[in-house]
Amino acid sequence: MQTQQINSKNFYYPPGGILLWMIIFLELFTFGIALIVMAIYSKDEPQIFHNSRLLLNTTFGAINTLFLLTSGFFMAKSVEKFKENNVPKASFFLRLTILGGFLFLILKVVEYFDKIEAGYTIGYNTFFSFYWMLTLFHVIHVVVGLIILMFLYSGINKKKAKTELVDVEASAVFWHMCDLIWLLLFPVIYLIF
Repeated sequence: MQTQQINSKNFYYPPGGILLWMIIFLELFTFGIALIVMAIYSKDEPQIFHNSRLLLNTTFGAINTLFLLTSGFFMAKSVEKFKENNVPKASFFLRLTILGGFLFLILKVVEYFDKIEAGYTIGYNTFFSFYWMLTLFHVIHVVVGLIILMFLYSGINKKKAKTELVDVEASAVFWHMCDLIWLLLFPVIYLIF
């Protein structure tokens, strides 16, 4: 009878390491608190929040959700192929992941320019103050995530450099955090108020 041994490192340390997961927990906590505070403020100004939400482009938000979710899927495929030592496929899926991130940013910039041209800046009202702070904070995370992914892509494709699985998993965990944060922001900001 064979006994299955548990690799304690994998059991006690999630992909990317415990420190990264602590950071992710703090990031999600921060966004969660900000959304709760936004909900509290919305009770004081329900009509302003409702009318302001109607000024957002829900189609852009939904398309950006698809960009990030598809990008997250490709990131998962990249990790899977890297674990199988199929570096060309891992690299291919990583390129698609990066493309999804850039498509998200391009559409977000278009949306931002539309809001600025219409005069809906950070000081327009309470709703737009939250909109700008939360979405810009998320955009910063996406930019950082893309920088991490581009370094990872470069490392995977160098002949002499050896990219470790922990690096790939840590990059994936950070990227999935960006997906998760957007999945919190999109319905609350674009659909609920």
